[in-house]
Amino acid sequence: MALLRDEHVLKMAAHQSQEDYSSWLLPAVHECLDGCGLHMEDVDAYAVASGPGSFTGVRVGLTTVKAWAEVYGKRIAAVSRLEAMAAEASGRAGWVAAFANAQRGQVFGAVYQRNANGLVRLGDEMVMAPGKFVQAAAEFAGDEGISWVSTDAECIASEELWKAREMRGEKVECVSSVRAPMIGRIGLAELAKGRFTDALSLDANYVRRSDAEIFWKGYAAHGR
Repeated sequence: MALLRDEHVLKMAAHQSQEDYSSWLLPAVHECLDGCGLHMEDVDAYAVASGPGSFTGVRVGLTTVKAWAEVYGKRIAAVSRLEAMAAEASGRAGWVAAFANAQRGQVFGAVYQRNANGLVRLGDEMVMAPGKFVQAAAEFAGDEGISWVSTDAECIASEELWKAREMRGEKVECVSSVRAPMIGRIGLAELAKGRFTDALSLDANYVRRSDAEIFWKGYAAHGR
């Protein structure tokens, strides 16, 4: 999590222990606020990752922010984890492909086009086999180059379709798994444009169903 004033990060904390994220989060928030001499009442708005990502992590973050918004009556900016990753790409290509390990032999991914106003996502956020994502990004970009960015470059390293991109001189830019500062900055930009939500409307973008839902559907389909 990160505490920002405008685009400047006042304090940041990263969840790097084995402690459950749900029990780590609130003490980390209060520690950051105390370190800056601030209280929750002083926070003007919240930016939160709405997904895609682990069901537990996304749910904990959204539930916490919903509670704050209801108690303090503040606005919420929901930010895509993939967009925050894409915003960190330093390459100059007109296209950006951001992806992360989704487990089960798949990646979460999204393709963006750069323009004068920043990044515009093309199509929906996806969850698919790594090679399929490389193919999808290449189809969006056509003959143009792509800036690839990820926390999990190894996911596509052995794909045959990726080797063709490497022949073009492309590589995956590896970024930190800590998204909070960029999520905060994107959230600030969204709030400035009047794009925000409230506790009732805030929802997650998991991209795919949870294991619990998949197993339950299978269980029900067999009449058990």
